[in-house]
Amino acid sequence: MSVIDIQNLDVVFGDNVAKSLTLLDQGLSRQQIIDQTGDVVGVHNASISVDEGEICVLMGLSGSGKSSLLRAINGLNPISRGHLRVRDGERSIDLADCDERTLRQLRTHRISMVFQKFALMPWLSVLDNVAFGLEMQGIDKKERQRRAMEKLEMVGLADWHAQLPHELSGGMQQRVGLARAFAMDSDILLMDEPFSALDPLIRAQLQDELIELQRALKKTIIFVSHDLDEALKIGSHIAIMESARIIQHDTPEQIVLNPKTRYVEDFVAHTNPLNVLAGRTLMTPKAELSQLDGRQQLDPAHDLWLQPEQDGIGSVLRGSQPLPAQRWQKDAPPLDKGTVAIASPEISMRTAIELRYQTGLPVLLEEQGNFVGVLSDHNFYHGLLGKHFSQTEGTEETEKTGQTEAA
Repeated sequence: MSVIDIQNLDVVFGDNVAKSLTLLDQGLSRQQIIDQTGDVVGVHNASISVDEGEICVLMGLSGSGKSSLLRAINGLNPISRGHLRVRDGERSIDLADCDERTLRQLRTHRISMVFQKFALMPWLSVLDNVAFGLEMQGIDKKERQRRAMEKLEMVGLADWHAQLPHELSGGMQQRVGLARAFAMDSDILLMDEPFSALDPLIRAQLQDELIELQRALKKTIIFVSHDLDEALKIGSHIAIMESARIIQHDTPEQIVLNPKTRYVEDFVAHTNPLNVLAGRTLMTPKAELSQLDGRQQLDPAHDLWLQPEQDGIGSVLRGSQPLPAQRWQKDAPPLDKGTVAIASPEISMRTAIELRYQTGLPVLLEEQGNFVGVLSDHNFYHGLLGKHFSQTEGTEETEKTGQTEAA
């Protein structure tokens, strides 16, 4: 169910908004509108829905409109046209038509924000910084300090609760900012490039910590980033923006495999698919496999077939000869050459390729005891090259490369 629903949203900064909107409708560019009216178009015709518990990453180059869109979600930027609805319990509040009292209630109880520059108050201790929003809610001192300490423990800073912000490293200060947002117990978190000012190692560590915290807390997070690797790592969905427009909103796997425009294609050109794609995205599904005499052809390059059985996945054959099969388990010893690996569809592409290297054979994917698909060389080449082509289009090249691999 959508927690945030944005429809045909425009955000224009300036004194001639009505005229600028008319020019937008006529197809004029942002620069032409600046030249004619002096107004700046921050967001144009944005439509996006964000579900409960999702991390949606807004990304693009500087000036693409991602922060302008983020700040419209809590009313920091004015909505010039369109609708931006936020679910609040059983009701839906449209920030395009929202009074100050309702907006204040949303900011106090429903939406929290984590800033890029930490925004900590230097005269307050770490504990009091985390508890500050709770004080604004009117919560008594004992209770707000209890909640603040609980969140500091969550981000590993309980021992630093009495320190001042300047006594902490940059990464620790950002953790304080996260703890402050979590202490508000808001269902929606807005994060405006919160890790961009940190060095790469600390940044990667905080990304991992955010993912772990999200597994426990299941917040709805809108995260702004200009770093595609960061977006692919943490995002359930990614919305890529260019010139104030959302040009593709999709899962990380689809952003990499099926970019909709040349701009997105250029964005993902240097992305390592091993860090993004999983078996379910890449596999050839069971329904698409050729069948002959009750058998399913797993891989023509290796003359591999699956003989289905009533109980379990069935028998794997090379021609008419049965092959040993073994279910893959994390941290288990490497599989023997010539053994068919059976794994979950959630297996990462990196791990699946490693299994292919160990065994010399495609990887079978099983879910709840049923065969659901196969990962062959064709699927791996598809993912590595970032090309979207049908199995029949790739068969001839796959057979050649597969024969080379087998040799």
